[in-house]
Amino acid sequence: MLLAQYSGRIPGLFVVVKKNRFFTMPETVEDKANLELYSPHPEVRGMTLLDREAFKRTVVVPVLKVKKEIVNTLLKSLKHTVLQRPGLKRVVEDPEDEDSRLVILDPHKIPEFSLGESEQEVLKQLNVRPEVSKYNLELTYENFKSEEILRAVLPEGQEVTSGFSRVGHIAHLNLRDHQLPYRHLIGQVIIDKNPGITCVVNKTSIIDSTYRNFQMEVLAGESNLVTKVKENNIAYELDFSKVYWNPRLSTEHGRIVELLKPGDVLFDVFAGIGPFAIPAAKKKCRVFANDLNPESYNWLLHNCKLNKVDNKIKAFNMDGRDFLLGPVREELSKELQLLKEEQKTSFHIVMNLPALAIEFLDVFRHLLAGEPCSTAGLPTVHCYGFSKHDDPAKDIQERAEASLGTSLDGRCSTYLVRNVAPNKEMLCISFQIPADVLYKRPCPDEANPASKRLRTSKDFSEEKLPS
Repeated sequence: MLLAQYSGRIPGLFVVVKKNRFFTMPETVEDKANLELYSPHPEVRGMTLLDREAFKRTVVVPVLKVKKEIVNTLLKSLKHTVLQRPGLKRVVEDPEDEDSRLVILDPHKIPEFSLGESEQEVLKQLNVRPEVSKYNLELTYENFKSEEILRAVLPEGQEVTSGFSRVGHIAHLNLRDHQLPYRHLIGQVIIDKNPGITCVVNKTSIIDSTYRNFQMEVLAGESNLVTKVKENNIAYELDFSKVYWNPRLSTEHGRIVELLKPGDVLFDVFAGIGPFAIPAAKKKCRVFANDLNPESYNWLLHNCKLNKVDNKIKAFNMDGRDFLLGPVREELSKELQLLKEEQKTSFHIVMNLPALAIEFLDVFRHLLAGEPCSTAGLPTVHCYGFSKHDDPAKDIQERAEASLGTSLDGRCSTYLVRNVAPNKEMLCISFQIPADVLYKRPCPDEANPASKRLRTSKDFSEEKLPS
C-alpha cells in the first residue's frame, strides 16, 4: 500500500485513544509506542516551572485523501475509524489539492497505517482510493488537557490529581506530599485550562474546628480571595480565606430546606454565611442563625442583605452552646407554650459542625421547664458528624444517644451526606427531641418553677444577646 506524507498544524487538535487513558494510575499499556505518540514531549518530565514552549511536538497521524464532495458521507461510513473527540477537527485542507480534503483517522484503529477489509470495502463503494497517507501534525501546550500535562510532568508511577473544588473564581486543591514540588506549575495549568479560574489555592492545614477555616497558599494567579458563588439559585459572597464554604454540600443544604414549610422556625446553630438560613428565610420560615466566627457572622449579615431577607433572619455571633442555652431556649419556651394542637408550625434545629456537633447534644437535657408540649411540637434536630466506623450509621446514633442520655431506637433517621476521605463518612442524624429529655418536670413542692426558669432565660438573653 502506498503512503503519502503531509505536514501541517491544526489549532486545537489533539488525539486521545481511550477516554480514561490519562486519568488513572497505575495502568497497563498494551501499546506504549502509541500512547507516547499522543503525550507531551518526554523532556517535560520533572518540570517545576511551566515552560509552554517545551510541550511542542510533531506526531504522525494517518489520513485519507477524499474529494470534498463526499467527505460527509465518508465520515458517516467510517465513524468508528475516524478520530472521535469533541471539538476535534477531523477534516483538514489538502495542501496539494484544493478540491480534496484530508480525513484524519484514529491510528489505533489503523495499525501500521493499514486499512482493514471492511474499511476498504467502504472506500471501494465510495470510489475512494484505499491509500493511507501520513500527516505530520504539530501539537502545542494548548492542545493538551490538564490531566495529560500533569501526567507527563510528574514522576512516572505517581498519582496525578487534577481535581479541585471550585469556589467562584477560586480553585481549591488538596495536594499530596509528592505533588508539592510541582504545586505552582499545577496551579498555572489549572488556570490555563479552566476558563473563569483566576486563582488557585492549596490547603496547608486541617480545618480549625473553632472557626472552621484553614490556612492556604496561593499557588497561581491573583491573590483576591473574596469571591461570589451561586448555590441552589441563591447568590452568596464570601472571603474564602476567612470563612467555611464547601460546594460539595449544596445537595445537603437543599435537602434540609426542602423539609421546611412556610411558617416553620429554623435555628441554625453553626450557620456559616447562611446556606441553610437564607434559603429557609426565602421560603418564608422564621430563622435564627448563629456563628461563632466573627467573619462568618459579618458575611452572613452581608448575604442576608444581598438576598433581601435581613428582616427575616435574626443573626447572632455566639458560641453554639450559648446560642442554644440563650436565644433558642428562650424562643422555644415562649413558642411551645403558645402552640395549639391544630397549629402545624414545626421547629427545626440544624447543627452542621460535623467535627464537634454531637458533643453539643447534651444541651437539650432538661433545656425547658414545665409541662411538655404536644408530641407534634417537639423540635426536630438535624445533627452532623464524621465517622470512621465500619457501621457509620450505628456509630453516629450511639454517640448521639450518649450525649442525650436516652435511646433513639425507632425515633431517628441517619442520612449519608458524603464520603470525606477513605474510610471517613459525613452523616446527618435527624430526630425529634424526646419530651423526657427536653423538659424538666417541676417537683410538687417547688413554687412556680416554670416562672423561675423563664426569668432565668430572659435574664440570660438580656445579658448575652446583642442589642
